Amino acid sequence: MGKYFGTDGFRGEANVTLTVEDAFKVGRFLGWYYGQRKKGDVCRIVIGKDTRRSSYMFEYSLVAGLTASGADAYLLHVTTTPSVSYVVRTEDFDCGIMISASHNPYYDNGIKVINGNGEKLEESVIVEIEKYLDGETPEIPLAKRDKIGRTVDFAAGRNRYIGYLISIATRSFKNKKVALDCANGSASAIAKNVFDALGAETHVISNSPDGLNINTKCGSTHIEVLQEFVKEIGADVGFAYDGDADRCIAVDENGNVVDGDVIMFVCGKYMKEQGALKNNKVVTTIMSNFGLYKALDREGIGYEKTAVGDKYVYENMVTYGNCLGGEQSGHIIFSKHATTGDGILTSLKVMEVMLEKKESLAKLASEIEIYPQVLKNVRVKDKAAAQDDAVVKAEVSRVTEALGDSGRILLRQSGTEPVVRVMVEAADLETCEKHVDQVIEVMKQQGHIL
Repeated sequence: MGKYFGTDGFRGEANVTLTVEDAFKVGRFLGWYYGQRKKGDVCRIVIGKDTRRSSYMFEYSLVAGLTASGADAYLLHVTTTPSVSYVVRTEDFDCGIMISASHNPYYDNGIKVINGNGEKLEESVIVEIEKYLDGETPEIPLAKRDKIGRTVDFAAGRNRYIGYLISIATRSFKNKKVALDCANGSASAIAKNVFDALGAETHVISNSPDGLNINTKCGSTHIEVLQEFVKEIGADVGFAYDGDADRCIAVDENGNVVDGDVIMFVCGKYMKEQGALKNNKVVTTIMSNFGLYKALDREGIGYEKTAVGDKYVYENMVTYGNCLGGEQSGHIIFSKHATTGDGILTSLKVMEVMLEKKESLAKLASEIEIYPQVLKNVRVKDKAAAQDDAVVKAEVSRVTEALGDSGRILLRQSGTEPVVRVMVEAADLETCEKHVDQVIEVMKQQGHIL
């Protein structure tokens, strides 16, 4: 990770950690960098944004930077992160930018940069952007006269993405009652259109964004709202997205949560049955649940474990040719169709399994038993110092020994916040809570907690 760019872009509170000046300079650099590679041709960069009030501010600032460096900026307007990735790789753009802080509160925002292949930007380019932000490189020349860039309305690109999603479905959704929670975010502009076009009886909540309500008591991080809604209307299934719709958490017909681990199991087993699971492997992260691995072992499906972040999941998939991977949080990648996590695509693939196997999501999910898990986010003065403290590490070792083969403990630094995550899986919640609190208490005694 870089100084400014974490695992999911440059993210922070708008005009505090991430300012309009930062966005302008990112635009200046990207317009210049990709323009140099065009060798005389005009650089084309596409921009999408979520529904935060500050997204408009950052959009205009990025556009000013890009055009000042001679690039043409194409605006998708409010759209999802995976739609930007799709448009970049299918419409021959030099790169894409998504303005979003994903599942964070409305006052945060972020800049995600996507390369010409529709993948997250290479670390080598991120290093160069950060040097420019810190004034460590020569000033970039301003474009002049006919070399100044222009802005192009490109809502048509978003519409083509909607058509692409619809084309992926294998069957009509007719006679299926589907509930969607759009998190008052990017999915509000797309998800209902897709499900309606496929014939579903679509019921939507949290699809009235006002700039301040994105992710507020809704979406994949507040799944209890969708759980109640599914039960209230008697839906066959529900899907909740996050702010930029690259995540999906499902809810079965009984109101039970079906998270990313369960989705990977359900889809992975189905894909194996169809002969479509390349290498007979699912790519997970170190945060995936014990229960997922036990269920995959039972089905004779292999797995990989990566660092947390769909970026690392995708890197593994590309390197080894795996076709399904993701995170417990709902970032699921189907590499046949996408290069990033795509919440709406994930919901379509879950629908495919349900329809093709003629089984409810509850039945499909009943074949995996998820271990109780407690995860607590601890705000600390220094993430590395807290995690590497010898006394803290000794306490983690004691917990590991106490759990034996019946559970595990994991400490990891957040890629976007001053937080260390402490997670324990065990046979019961009481044991999980006890061991998590043990470690947090030691961190507190060592003076790491804010």
